[in-house]
Amino acid sequence: MSPPGRGSPARHHVLTVIVENKAGVLARVAGLFSRRGFNIYSLAVAPTDEDERFSRITIVVDEESAPLEQIVHQLDKLINVVSISQLAPDDAVQRELLIATVEAEPAERSQVIQLVGIFGGEVVDVGTQRITVSLAGRPEKLDDFEGLLETYPVVGLHRTGRVALPKLERRPTGSGRSGAPTLTVAGDAG
Repeated sequence: MSPPGRGSPARHHVLTVIVENKAGVLARVAGLFSRRGFNIYSLAVAPTDEDERFSRITIVVDEESAPLEQIVHQLDKLINVVSISQLAPDDAVQRELLIATVEAEPAERSQVIQLVGIFGGEVVDVGTQRITVSLAGRPEKLDDFEGLLETYPVVGLHRTGRVALPKLERRPTGSGRSGAPTLTVAGDAG
């Protein structure tokens, strides 16, 4: 399975689901997708607040296997779900993390390090014959980096899956300081 953005462009939904941070909630959410035959491209989960009462689940699903209305309806039935939001790709800030170990003799290392630098990544570990690098950014950026990295012997590669939040809208309000923009969450303003 290739992730969205690689090869032919896959259409997908990006959902953020706020849930109570309790044992078994993630299993129930994942089980719902499995039972309905919905294809999950990526899933990322983390607590949303300091006391860890809630978690945010970012789910990227195949649009063809999972009609949005049906997904939302089924998720809304789960007791521990607090809120569900769809993020349109153009209205969301999406990020992903890639970490990879590449075989690189000392003579080739400078080329790998230069490639990592061009993409804004970092070298996180160096061995005698291998180098481990990491890169965080837009999924498309990671797709491009991964494609170029394949010219070297990749020993291991892992991507976290997407996390996403709504983009902030920047627009001047007529009140307050002259010319000072006010930031609001996209979709929340009238």
